[in-house]
Amino acid sequence: MNARPAAAGGAPKPRMSNKKYLAIWIPVIALVSIITVVANIAMNVATGWIASQLGTGTYTFTNSEESKDWDTTYYEADYDTIEDVDAASLALVEEIGAGGIVLAKNNATALPLAAGAQVTMLGRAAADPVYGGSGSGSVDTNSAVTARMGIENAGFGVNDQVFSAIEAFAAENPRGYIEMDKPDVSTYNIGELPVSEYEAQASSFAPFGDAAVIMIGRPGGEGGDLAQDMTGWDDNAQPGQHQLELNKDERDLIALAKANFETVVVVINASTTLELGDLQNDAGVDAILLAGSPGATAFNALGRILSGDVNPSGRTVDLWASDFTKDPTYANFGNFQYNNVAPSYPVPVTESATSNADITDDATFVNYAEGIYFGYRYYETAAAEGFIDYDQAVVYPFGYGLSYTSFAWQIASTEIGAVDGTIAVTVNVTNTGAIAGRDVVQLYYSAPYTPGGIEKPEVLLGGFAKTGTIEPGASEQVTIEIAVEDMASYDYLDKQAYVLEAGDYELSVRSDSHTVAAGTQPFTYAVASDVVYAGDDHRASDETEVTNQFDDVSAQFTTEREAGKIPVFSRADFAGTFPTAPTDDMLVADEAVAAGFAVWDHEGAAAEFDGDMPTTGASTDLSLIDMRGLAKDDPKWNELLDSLSVGDMTSVLLNGAYQTAAIGSIGKPQTLEPDGPAGFSSFINSAINGTAYPSEVLIAQTWDVELGAAMGVMLGNEAIFKNINGWYAPAANLHRSPFAGRNFEYYSEDPVLSGQMLTAVSNGIGTKGVYTMIKHYALNEQETNRVNNGIATWATEQTIREVYLKPFEIAVKNIKMNVKFLADDVGTVSETTIGAAGMMSSFNRIGATWAGGSVALMDTVLRDEWGFEGFAITDFNLYPYMNPNEGINAGSDLMLTFQPSKSFNDSSSAKAVTDIRQATHNILFTVANSNAMNGLAPGATVNYTPPAWVVWQIVITAVLGLLILGAIVMVVLRVRRRRAAIAQAAAGA
Repeated sequence: MNARPAAAGGAPKPRMSNKKYLAIWIPVIALVSIITVVANIAMNVATGWIASQLGTGTYTFTNSEESKDWDTTYYEADYDTIEDVDAASLALVEEIGAGGIVLAKNNATALPLAAGAQVTMLGRAAADPVYGGSGSGSVDTNSAVTARMGIENAGFGVNDQVFSAIEAFAAENPRGYIEMDKPDVSTYNIGELPVSEYEAQASSFAPFGDAAVIMIGRPGGEGGDLAQDMTGWDDNAQPGQHQLELNKDERDLIALAKANFETVVVVINASTTLELGDLQNDAGVDAILLAGSPGATAFNALGRILSGDVNPSGRTVDLWASDFTKDPTYANFGNFQYNNVAPSYPVPVTESATSNADITDDATFVNYAEGIYFGYRYYETAAAEGFIDYDQAVVYPFGYGLSYTSFAWQIASTEIGAVDGTIAVTVNVTNTGAIAGRDVVQLYYSAPYTPGGIEKPEVLLGGFAKTGTIEPGASEQVTIEIAVEDMASYDYLDKQAYVLEAGDYELSVRSDSHTVAAGTQPFTYAVASDVVYAGDDHRASDETEVTNQFDDVSAQFTTEREAGKIPVFSRADFAGTFPTAPTDDMLVADEAVAAGFAVWDHEGAAAEFDGDMPTTGASTDLSLIDMRGLAKDDPKWNELLDSLSVGDMTSVLLNGAYQTAAIGSIGKPQTLEPDGPAGFSSFINSAINGTAYPSEVLIAQTWDVELGAAMGVMLGNEAIFKNINGWYAPAANLHRSPFAGRNFEYYSEDPVLSGQMLTAVSNGIGTKGVYTMIKHYALNEQETNRVNNGIATWATEQTIREVYLKPFEIAVKNIKMNVKFLADDVGTVSETTIGAAGMMSSFNRIGATWAGGSVALMDTVLRDEWGFEGFAITDFNLYPYMNPNEGINAGSDLMLTFQPSKSFNDSSSAKAVTDIRQATHNILFTVANSNAMNGLAPGATVNYTPPAWVVWQIVITAVLGLLILGAIVMVVLRVRRRRAAIAQAAAGA
């Protein structure tokens, strides 16, 4: 009975025992159950990252019946479609190129070329241009106007035979390329076509012999610097030869061009300076253009300048030196490491293993030993002190540029204010040539200097103005105004404050940093006695007094000979204090420096905190739209913040990569915040990639704040169509060294030019409700050793404040964003203004303290002194030393990362919750006053639709759950039946 049927030709096959059956099915069920549970846990933990890749879902906001007809379009586009914006932006990029390309040399009016000239393009960059840089500042240039197209569009013929040879060579022989944060992978070869290959095409020169246009290119990129030694990258490199001088192939090419073409034009396609002294002094090189990195269409402007359709009006944004190895920054740029510090940081178990795979225990540093004396500040001062021969040391001054016409200047008036006022100079600019053109008027000042006193450069840029197009014989009047307080110097040793020292301040209008304009005379501003901006008598532009905040950083410098300390580079003795590379004693960190690399003590901070635990999870009828237009200290903010849970807040703070997360309970929408300084770009959402703007170098070379504002407005229009709310830009670090790989992302060596340009761009995009995350705050002027444990950056407080913080300061004090809001319960629209709303801290350390965790930098200076009310985000927060608790303690509110790569060490103490609440307040204040609130009125209801992947997660989990349950039921029934059968068989026996 109940025996299984016999197999063909054999005896009945016995049934599998329960023991064997369970041994198979229980592990299967257990494994599927474990996989299901673990997968769900992992997906919930990694929700932030998954959402960034697959979507976050949508919040649908519905205004109430009472408010449905109110005007809630707080910002609107100036164009009908995104296609219209794209077309206008391409025209604007070309206009930027037209205003920014610098005519650096033009012997015997070699330019413009004759209409319809037949030219031969030479140089690798002719067929393989440098459009921008790599990394977060990169943009899509697949459809960009090429160099050849730009020249042909201007009506010139191009030698196709030579061009094709260059193109084929470039395709087979890639030039050097910086791979982000991969120094072992990055390459630095110039990759020029050998001159013998050009000589093989010599038969084609004659028909295209009107001019040789030689393109010299140099790339840049995030995560690596340019090579100070080309040994190993260039077979012909001599010892010490660097990447920013012409190599043998390029020099041979120029010699070939001089021998075969009557007119030789060199175009520098790079966003950093090169050593061009030989070319400038070479009579065989007729013209030189500094074209920067052109983005989408600025090569059209290059062609139009060559043809004379555009009169060049760009000016240099850096001083171009003849020998970079003699620059005071040269010896202290690169890789330096303490030999007695090995920092170690706990890596949270939730943190991605791959993101920390390359972390070392190195403690690296860089000494800004040159202090305030770099770029034109050094060369103009060294020349005044007789330390250098200016004509030998400098190829192009800062602010230099030629024109196809000539201008005459006359000072029409000067207005001298009190020490708490301003100085204004009005200049008449007359076009004395035969071609319409634009000019740039620059105002410099020279402060009284006492040897051994406060360090001061010979001249400093105070302000500038660019004219409109002036017709031949016509004039235009421009006025430049500077605050008297801006001429003060920071005395960190004695007064610990800004000081306007007694004496005569000489002001002069100049065509560049070295040349007082012909026909003008300097004028004097006299200060009778020292003005110390301290206490209640602080500078008018500051919210509170400014005094030393970086003594720990300045402490590494000495005005005497002291072992282990960095000598201060002093104008009083340039020869005796000229910077050298760190000596062996500087490689040993003292106790204070070593302590700065230690793990931040969140437990100690919590124990020392004497505040109360903030309220969380309280009831409120308020939503974020109700906060729009309110002052940041309005009591309603406390009620709104009281309603939030710690979980609500931390899910925002720890998931800030290119967004701020939604909070449904208060109607906060998710925001979108892409990179980068040359236009919107995204590593994770290519749909928002937009027009490729030129590098910030070329934008700054326009010296045109109105053009900068136009760029901002255009980006704001693009943002409206793409639902973009914030922008990781502009970038405001300085060109401390020409070898910095990220110079293409930054405007200039000068903080005033940088600050005014970034302010103009930010104010422009702010008209469309987009907040800018100004970066990288601060002292982030090299890429070498930028990550892992953060490079310690040493500078005196004078250097920090007068130079490297200055562009950020200018921006914070001058950025304004108009905010429309509904002022009452009948929909009355009113307006208010907020200031700068965003800041991005940097990877490096200020001294030994991580910049994002520096209370002095992120709170005292930024918020207390300058009055910043927005929110600050970290740079990409992948590394253990970038501690979220340390960040929110200091004022870095949002972590640029995806959950779960970062977590809080403490989210439950009164200290931690207070910090979390304040960081959330900063973010919400900014978002409430941005275009993220377009269309919303108070009382709007919120409905959330999860993304498809969440739905599939639920469905798949449910299906697997049912299958697991079914399998369990099947197994139980099978076991019961088997037991019953056995029992029945036993009974029958």
